Amino acid sequence: MEFLTADWLGTPVWFWGAFLSIVVLLTAFDLGFLHKEDKVMGVAESLKLSAFYIAVAMLFGLWVWFERGAGPATEYYTGFFIEKALSIDNVFVISLIFATFAVPLQYQYRALLWGIIAVIVLRGLMIAGGAALLAEAYWVLYLFAAFLIVTGIKMMFAGDKPMDVAGNPVVRWISTHMRVTKEHHGPNFFVKVPDEKTGKLVTAATPMFLALVVINLADLVFAVDSVPAIFAITTDTFIVYTSNIFAILGLRALYFALAAMVHRFHYLKYALAAVLVFIGTKIFISDFVLDGGKIPASVSLGVTFALIGAGIAYSLWKTRGQEEPDWPATPPA
Repeated sequence: MEFLTADWLGTPVWFWGAFLSIVVLLTAFDLGFLHKEDKVMGVAESLKLSAFYIAVAMLFGLWVWFERGAGPATEYYTGFFIEKALSIDNVFVISLIFATFAVPLQYQYRALLWGIIAVIVLRGLMIAGGAALLAEAYWVLYLFAAFLIVTGIKMMFAGDKPMDVAGNPVVRWISTHMRVTKEHHGPNFFVKVPDEKTGKLVTAATPMFLALVVINLADLVFAVDSVPAIFAITTDTFIVYTSNIFAILGLRALYFALAAMVHRFHYLKYALAAVLVFIGTKIFISDFVLDGGKIPASVSLGVTFALIGAGIAYSLWKTRGQEEPDWPATPPA
């Protein structure tokens, strides 16, 4: 019992255990029961499953509120909504990756699931590294804040430049140094194929594996924005990690609904840019204008929610009546 109540990264071990248990149960239930058989997920099913994941995330926030107070819970909700909104940008990139490697629709959900399992580990390492930096040198938070402001300003004026998936250096390296089949072999990432010279069976990667690698590389790029954004809200490692992971867990469920209507969220990026600028500026205001006094977490949550909500509403209004463009989520024949 003493071990369970001991602090780890500023939070009792049993808190971490409860969170990880929820993640494991959700993943096992999803992979082992809901999608035991590979199938194409429809928009209606995607929305229902996404609503379920959001409900779980909201209930977890209430538990944090009950156990740790209103402040940490509000910070959790703020981090969750920021990461959730930022993940909408991921959808187009993920769809482009699936199209590049011609991943069949019925296997895309499984690829997303395994990708998110890897993301849980990678985000954990990034957040742990960020927490260690901040523990040793608080001034690193000012670098995070400045980075968010610069990123937000660049996002406001940046054009829509497509990602060069096929030209990715890691993809080229894997294709050169590993055996990669030209065709898919069901949902498998690796298969046994005859060697061209000896005829013996050897292990080869499939295009599905390449897609999985690139999805995780893309997430690392997106994490460069989202992880500092949440650290700028709170330096509580537990709140940073749980809000981040709960937002990502629901992404695979929401992906298929968003993929069908992501063109309707074209103007959301400007709202997200404003959120990043606000979060970064808040750090400097708190420490240098308010002389160390913190802007209430409820204010941060309110501003974040208002900006994202306005961005979504304006996007839906501005793009009303537009025909859906050819979406790359369906692989070429």
